[in-house]
Amino acid sequence: MTMSGVYGLLGGDIADRIWADPPHMHPVSGFGHIASRVENRLWADSYYRGVLFTGLLSGGAGAAAIAVDRLCRRTPTRIGVTAAIAWAVLGGTSLSREARRVQAHLEHADTVAARRQLTHLVGRHTDTLDEDEVCRAVIESVAENTSDAVVAPLVAGALAGIPGLIVYRVVNTLDAMVGYPRGRYRRFGWASARLDDLLNLVPARVTALLAAALAPTIGGSPIEALRIWRRDGARHPSPNAGPVEAAFAGAMGVRVGGSNTYHDRVEDRHRLGDGDQPEIADITTAIKLAERVGATCVAAIVLLRALGADR
Repeated sequence: MTMSGVYGLLGGDIADRIWADPPHMHPVSGFGHIASRVENRLWADSYYRGVLFTGLLSGGAGAAAIAVDRLCRRTPTRIGVTAAIAWAVLGGTSLSREARRVQAHLEHADTVAARRQLTHLVGRHTDTLDEDEVCRAVIESVAENTSDAVVAPLVAGALAGIPGLIVYRVVNTLDAMVGYPRGRYRRFGWASARLDDLLNLVPARVTALLAAALAPTIGGSPIEALRIWRRDGARHPSPNAGPVEAAFAGAMGVRVGGSNTYHDRVEDRHRLGDGDQPEIADITTAIKLAERVGATCVAAIVLLRALGADR
């Protein structure tokens, strides 16, 4: 990636920290409407149709992104366009705000409102969760989405510029829409889910490494974070969420994981970590760690590119 592209990523990250996601007419939401229409035309209980659906939308988005990138050859233009796209793609600040809203309800002993707010962060049923389980769900979501909504887009943008940012977000959105392991999307959503797993393979481990490295900034131990990641990460059903959630649990000294109830199944996530069940105050710790992971990732990208340019 050129230095202009790196400056664009930095600008997009700063914009996300100031303004968070666009409140109305979000580009990702607009893409979701397009994807829904394509799904209505293509859906069948078929792996082939799912591959066609994923390839058509991700390939089309990639081609459009390459065209935009070529039109933005001049440095000032490329910085601005990259920053705008990165702002739309990144979701770290919105993630922190949603987590804090759940925490605020818990602090006011309003578990019902906390459960309702939690639905903005997780896909599991929240109606019967007690305070401890709500805290666990928030921390798991903050950990996983720090990888999905912050580190992974930054890595994709650093490696492939504007096309990397757009294609990553498209694939991640398709996975959220159809990447379910059971029911209507078991075959149709397989390609989207597997492609998302592939794109997140490296970013998830970068996130886990950064969480371990930054554990001392929240009073934790890097060695403990790495130990819990190594021991527990593979127990999680997701190959990418597991390492991240385990590293966060180890860094924070808490225990996450357990049984989650979804609309069509109960999923055993196993226990990750050796600490106590998370408490309300631990949500603040998770948010601090997540924000520091994101900031460190941006700083590392800028530094590595600057050193490369000097050479």
